[in-house]
Amino acid sequence: MAKHTFSTLETFLIFLLVMMTAITVSLLSLLFITNGTIENHKGKYSGFPATQSPPATQGSTSPQGSTLTQGPTVSQVSPVTSTPQPPLFQNFTGYHIGVGRADCTGQVADINLMGYSKSGQNARGLLTRLYSRAFIMAEPDGLNRMVFVSIDIGMVSQRMRLEVLNRLQSKYGSLYRRDNVILSGTHTHSGPAGYFQYTVFVIASEGFSNRTFEHMVTGIMQSIEIAHTNMKPGKLFINKGNVDGAQINRSPSSYLQNPESERARYSSNTDKEMVVLKMVDLGGNDLGLISWFAIHPVSMNNSNHLVNSDNMGYASYLFEQEKNKGYLPGQGPFVAAFASSNLGDVSPNILGPHCINTGESCDNANSTCPIGGSTMCIAMGPGQDMLDSTQIIGRMVYQGAKELYASASQEVIGPLISAHQWVNMTNVTVSLNSTHTAKTCKPALGYSFAAGTIDGCGTFNFTQGTTVSDPFWDTIRDQILGRPSDEIKECHKPKPVLVHTGELSKPHPWHPDIVDVQIITLGSFAIAAIPGEFTTMSGRRFREAIKAEFATYGMQNMTVVISGLCNVYTHYITTYEEYQVQRYEAASTIYGPHTLSAYIQLYKVLAKAIATDTVANLSRGPEPPFFKDLINPLIPNIVDRPPIGKKFGDVLQQANPTYRLGEVVEITFVGANPKNSAENRTHQTFLTVEKYEDISATWHIVHNDASWETRFYWHKGFLGLSNATIQWHIPNTAQPGIYRIRYFGHNRKQDFLKPAVIISFESTSSAFEVVTT
Repeated sequence: MAKHTFSTLETFLIFLLVMMTAITVSLLSLLFITNGTIENHKGKYSGFPATQSPPATQGSTSPQGSTLTQGPTVSQVSPVTSTPQPPLFQNFTGYHIGVGRADCTGQVADINLMGYSKSGQNARGLLTRLYSRAFIMAEPDGLNRMVFVSIDIGMVSQRMRLEVLNRLQSKYGSLYRRDNVILSGTHTHSGPAGYFQYTVFVIASEGFSNRTFEHMVTGIMQSIEIAHTNMKPGKLFINKGNVDGAQINRSPSSYLQNPESERARYSSNTDKEMVVLKMVDLGGNDLGLISWFAIHPVSMNNSNHLVNSDNMGYASYLFEQEKNKGYLPGQGPFVAAFASSNLGDVSPNILGPHCINTGESCDNANSTCPIGGSTMCIAMGPGQDMLDSTQIIGRMVYQGAKELYASASQEVIGPLISAHQWVNMTNVTVSLNSTHTAKTCKPALGYSFAAGTIDGCGTFNFTQGTTVSDPFWDTIRDQILGRPSDEIKECHKPKPVLVHTGELSKPHPWHPDIVDVQIITLGSFAIAAIPGEFTTMSGRRFREAIKAEFATYGMQNMTVVISGLCNVYTHYITTYEEYQVQRYEAASTIYGPHTLSAYIQLYKVLAKAIATDTVANLSRGPEPPFFKDLINPLIPNIVDRPPIGKKFGDVLQQANPTYRLGEVVEITFVGANPKNSAENRTHQTFLTVEKYEDISATWHIVHNDASWETRFYWHKGFLGLSNATIQWHIPNTAQPGIYRIRYFGHNRKQDFLKPAVIISFESTSSAFEVVTT
């Protein structure tokens, strides 16, 4: 065929056609983007997040639980692609408010639970899901804003915060930054470990789990994104009041070391005051709340193997179920966070410590029993078992918050200001008075750290209150880790150094040197983000000092709340006097006897900068590291296998034909490792309880695995074999009728010389009837 050549006119016409096509595509793209922005803006004012469909309600036939999206599997810096900010309505008094909730459970098997540092306390199923709850507040023009995230995890790790900040910068540019984002852990001791970078915590976690880390970070990001999308004009109110009967001081002998004149100013050796921040839109419709209350979420003890959010999570569960009528747990527009505060020496096990072998009290300075020593001295909660205690304490906290929320009338008004610095806590010079100074220390853990507490004792027979070292343990330490320097031993006195973590750097530093100090103020309300656990008196001194510093520079009558376990974890902070007797909390004050004084001094700098409008002059401080090549989990990934002649999901133990209210339905299936579900998120729940509706001839979900009425147990066998048992504890409020239980799982499959794949499956029990008599 002869080659065709184009004339000059033809070439020009073709060029013109191409250009017109390009312009048309550009205009259509612009129209699409504009329409998308308008739709997102409309979505802010609807009952559901614009980024997700309305959640499944109790009338839904969809087997949905909490909303999950699959996140990236590697951590790396992304190019900044700032998300356009929808225009905000500015002509009002108050703040733009956005709330969001997302699942951050991670894996629920083959991983240690974080909190007790007990070897063998690995996850074997699920009691409740863990959630990230995000709250965004912004001034009417939208420029000055803050993010507060309360997460159902043991504590926030530095690696987690750095990764979240990186992803926020990639998505939103400079809108959300290190100074205006607070990440706070509720301190449940029943969440998965494995998301840390410092060696002490990696050892306690038995490795770094990128699977769980990614799941948690993705959940945090998703909750912030939902809150960002749902921002609307609203108002904030605060209220304060006492919650009695929910806590005891677990180190009363340490508390008594504080000056008598100081103790005389308080009626209790724990902080009973709860502070509630209430959020409503301009029409008075409820949006959410944050509650700060000092209590350890350790109602679930160290014999527990089910992932759950403990007593503070149960308080959130009750409040959200109350406000989100008709929604399944973890769903609905109202978000309630019960955040941690100065809980360092505060226990929910209100019956106090007793020797479990004799029944006598062991409320002594060393928490020891005549027979069995410290390992026999355990504090008990008010319930018949730990689940009952969790619900009793959680209900007390919820009830207190409910009453304060209902009567909240003090409106929060004024500018929003955030201040933050990174500080090297190993070398802070502290001014004790006009003539004397002291310094903080390189991190170290004392002997009493290994003793544990009355909420969860240590493995060996260490005792609290130890102020002298033991040649036996010193020799073992010296042989394995090397000898601590005279400098670190002298700096930490009277703490006998058990592990000199500040002098250990292989494979990575064992404890953080660089920590975050941060305050955010909304008018006369200040949130101090603390990277650890203040004891009761430490918190009281801190609040008083920061409030006085604000007042010195013109900000009178400030309400200062302590938000604990924020941004990076540095264990405990006792008073100087409490440090002298070296119970668990003091032995875990890793920067030495002047740690509290150092924090007060550092946060006073932030308070002064806020009050004098000089935040811009604050130094950024030394940026913390982000380590790579962390220790892999000790438990390997293996292929799941069903028994011969069976397939995944086959029912091994069926339901009975009939059950009464208050009884327990228990069904066992051929299972697969639940940690697979943290990789492939095809299913958003491990189970559903469904009721048959005659009128519509459909099955309606009444419970998912976030419900406190359900239990998901995983029983690990050999060579990839396992079973899954689902329980439904039928509540007295259940309606009579026909029910069934469904199981959703994922199995790992790997063919010869091929990469492993995760495959979803599901199964359904036989139908059974629930009757009232």
